Amino acid sequence: MKVTVDPDRCEGHARCWEICPEVFSLDEQGHGRAAAPEVPAELERKAAEAAANCPERAITVS
Repeated sequence: MKVTVDPDRCEGHARCWEICPEVFSLDEQGHGRAAAPEVPAELERKAAEAAANCPERAITVS
């Protein structure tokens, strides 16, 4: 599984990071980014939950 965060859509709610800090991090402005674009199998469920909780739908899971 891979995740990406669209920087143009992210508004910095940080829900992704709160749910799955092992995969997501925050930049200097508090916007989410994929710290681990290749998600380990044991974190796939948490990463998918983080994507589902993004208010702007800025996270793509593939």
